[in-house]
Amino acid sequence: MSLGTFQENTPQLFNQGLFEVSSTQKHRLGTPRRLEDGRTFIYAKNGGTALAAGKLTVAPTVVANHVNKSVGDAAAIGDRAVKVDLGSTALTANQYKEGFLVINDATGEGHQYKVSGHAAADADATDVKINLYDAVRAALVANTSEYSLLKHPYDSVVISATDQGDTPTGIPSMAVTADYYFWLQTWGVCPALADETLAVGQALTIGTGVAGAVEVMDLVGEPLVGYAIQAGVDTEYRQIFLTIQP
Repeated sequence: MSLGTFQENTPQLFNQGLFEVSSTQKHRLGTPRRLEDGRTFIYAKNGGTALAAGKLTVAPTVVANHVNKSVGDAAAIGDRAVKVDLGSTALTANQYKEGFLVINDATGEGHQYKVSGHAAADADATDVKINLYDAVRAALVANTSEYSLLKHPYDSVVISATDQGDTPTGIPSMAVTADYYFWLQTWGVCPALADETLAVGQALTIGTGVAGAVEVMDLVGEPLVGYAIQAGVDTEYRQIFLTIQP
């Protein structure tokens, strides 16, 4: 079955093994896979650097110059494309495919549309056509409506940095080649690299000492990754209960 035949919200057979990595996409990004023991995996794409088993990943960084910019041309209700003006960062072909275009301000604000694809465009380009799976639900006004483009959070995931400034997405169960597709664990019992000593029951967040590690959550506003279900030793992999996405 080709990717183009998939329908939203329609149950699919799994075309890729749970511990298999693939250079070709076999499911929609974000497709869930729940096991009978309660563990949940989400279909994801790795970014440009290899991933390792047991190391936490995060969503790709938002491109500042593709956020809070103007719609370049009017769009009517029912249209399946929106033309936008870019900031000073170029757009690569299908960079936001399966991601989202959000109208964040002015006419049409509050609506989100899933992106089906787009061509490449130079920095500061105008009237760049963004194709949509969804029909426009509220008319947009040229040079008034403001948009933001966001990649799917499971598109081009990367190992977590130590600044705690990103959104946790899950923990791989195996090594993953750069730019390959795989099943990323997001819920349930899972080994994780400890950044410090962990006690059973402690809430865990992104580690600040070692990339890809977890540590005890001790400040308001830190993103929750899960809970320790085994005493953790610094630099070792111990069992935690992931609570990123059920």
